[in-house]
Amino acid sequence: MDQSELDCFLVLAEELHFGRTATRLHLSRARVSQLIAKLERRVGAPLFTRTSRRVALTSLGGRLRDDLEPHYRGIEDALARAVASARGIAGVLHVGFSTPLAGEMVMKATEKLHTSHPELAVEVCEVPLSDPYGMLRKGEFDLQLTDFPVREPDLTRGPTLLAEDRVLAVAAGHPLAGRSSVTLEDLAGMPLLAIAGDLPEYWLEHQVPTRTPSGRPIGQGPSVTNFQEALTLVAGGKGALLAGAHIAIYHGRPGVSYVPVEEDTPLGYGLMWRSGGSTRAIELFSHMIRETARTMAATETRRNSNEKRT
Repeated sequence: MDQSELDCFLVLAEELHFGRTATRLHLSRARVSQLIAKLERRVGAPLFTRTSRRVALTSLGGRLRDDLEPHYRGIEDALARAVASARGIAGVLHVGFSTPLAGEMVMKATEKLHTSHPELAVEVCEVPLSDPYGMLRKGEFDLQLTDFPVREPDLTRGPTLLAEDRVLAVAAGHPLAGRSSVTLEDLAGMPLLAIAGDLPEYWLEHQVPTRTPSGRPIGQGPSVTNFQEALTLVAGGKGALLAGAHIAIYHGRPGVSYVPVEEDTPLGYGLMWRSGGSTRAIELFSHMIRETARTMAATETRRNSNEKRT
């Protein structure tokens, strides 16, 4: 049997209109009529009733549609899965995120990817604060959306997708809590919470600087392994924490004040993956995350503009 006969029959059974069927299949109306007539001759009975006003399935046509459709769709799905696998986009993509803001971006991109490529599943997991690259190196993540800087020779980083200012989290009763802003110079002598783990020096110096820009020493507080532990210690007055401005939205809690940090380099976010390990699935996710970042940046710009007007 000619596949075009089945294509034409199933589309016409759905549309019940020769013109719309012809348009969907990029055929002429005459060709649609020829294919249906050929199939009816093969079956030996009419599959449709036709009048000048309407087209309808006969009882035999309805049974044939019900019998054929699941098998036909199964063949289509099997072929689609084979093509997806050949292109390297089927299976599961494991994606890590380093902060709540990065997690929101990853989830939005995952939703977009599921719509356009449902054959590719995405599993999402948080990157441990005390081991920012370990799970990626071990292959537990295929890629991750993380805060920069990243300078690891065995890992490839993409461009900065989104940037935000930093804030200083301090106990609500701290002298700096009532300030409209602070600078890194204000951290002189203040204990910043340390981050436990075997971490690159350049990364630690960015997250937990040991000196102000003018060279004055910054104190060191207790070590932490995650944000919740850090904020508990901040609320208890055991130290301060530098973090992205989004933390005030995602981790607002009594006893902690967030003060904007001025004259500081914005915190950038981007994707990273194992060098030489890029795949079609990673490329697709990268495209989706770029679209997501542009949308989120535009939304933030509009929100800030509206706040200024009010």
